[in-house]
Amino acid sequence: MTDPESPAGETVRPDVRVAELRERVARFVGTRVVPYEEVLDAGGPAADAARDELRARAREEGLWALPLPAELGGGGLSFGEYAALAEAEGASDHGPAVLGSAPLLDVTMLARHGAPRVREEYLEPLVAGGIRACYAMTEPDVPGSDPTLTATRAERAPDGGWVVSGRKWFTSGAGRAALVTVLARTEGLPGDREGLSLLLVPTGSPGFRVLRELPVFGAGGQYEIGLDRVRVPADHLLGEGGDALSIAGERLQLGRTLRCLRWIGQAGRAFDLMCARAAARGGPGGPLAGHQLVQQHVFEALLALRGARLLAHEAVALIAAGRDARTEVGLAKVAAARMLQQVTDSAIQVHGAAGLGPDTPLPALFRTGRAARILDGPDELHVTSVARHVLRDYGPDAAA
Repeated sequence: MTDPESPAGETVRPDVRVAELRERVARFVGTRVVPYEEVLDAGGPAADAARDELRARAREEGLWALPLPAELGGGGLSFGEYAALAEAEGASDHGPAVLGSAPLLDVTMLARHGAPRVREEYLEPLVAGGIRACYAMTEPDVPGSDPTLTATRAERAPDGGWVVSGRKWFTSGAGRAALVTVLARTEGLPGDREGLSLLLVPTGSPGFRVLRELPVFGAGGQYEIGLDRVRVPADHLLGEGGDALSIAGERLQLGRTLRCLRWIGQAGRAFDLMCARAAARGGPGGPLAGHQLVQQHVFEALLALRGARLLAHEAVALIAAGRDARTEVGLAKVAAARMLQQVTDSAIQVHGAAGLGPDTPLPALFRTGRAARILDGPDELHVTSVARHVLRDYGPDAAA
């Protein structure tokens, strides 16, 4: 677990209260969550029992739902404060779920754009961990980087509600969710930027089905879902309708930045494992740490890790200030994704065959790093988007 005083540790110093929370979160993840990762990864009743036990401990230790609103039962940290400890929490994939911060994106979205009944009915159970929500945007055979091509449609019902039909895939957590936010076309034709809306669909509704799980490099958690004329109440439309891209943009900007921070936490974990291995592993030529090629792995990994951290916290500062952070988020997302794959690859190389097997978390971390370059938009999307945005300042035709 990366420590603030280690070479890969924090370069941004939070205030004393948040720093103390960060240490407690890091200790909790390192001593309680990490030992249970194998059980949690396997799923099933044993994983449920372990998760419930860990959540109860998180509540006892005052670490539950730290970034969620205090009036709903959370810890009340601002986004800027939470960002200072999100790395430590995200060092394990299970950290956010165990510590109750996983619904942050859904709670923020519903609090800002949900109708009164939606907020009253769902927010407190989400914060308490009694129900789960997920977000369904991408579809089979439709480029995920262009939401305007969404084929899922929602039509007005005679009672004023909506009837939703379509398919979505790579919907994280859909197998256990009580609610799914669905991007659907409510007006216009595919390709139009207008006419896209977000609807909150209870997964117990007739016509909603989980079609299959979609393992990512063997790891579960992603699903394909089907909606066959699912009836959705009128007040489960988020916002005014037709403004899905604006609402989704808010969510994606926040979500991508959170992912970056968590990826940095996981990369720090791989970095620490690499350095410990280099220092402890001996051979005919002495410890691995004395070999220049191993030293190069350490240097390049540290350079990438610290650079990605600075970019991520630059995005955090802009989002916390309510400013446009599209360029900074795009830079941070690509840098953090590439960095996680690079650092874990170096850590595996230094471990040798041991880095390929089940005795370290490195294979799982590497899998996350490779998937990171596609999740929340492929690298190519962010490269193009950021470059065009920058080039517009040099002339109206520069980014054509």
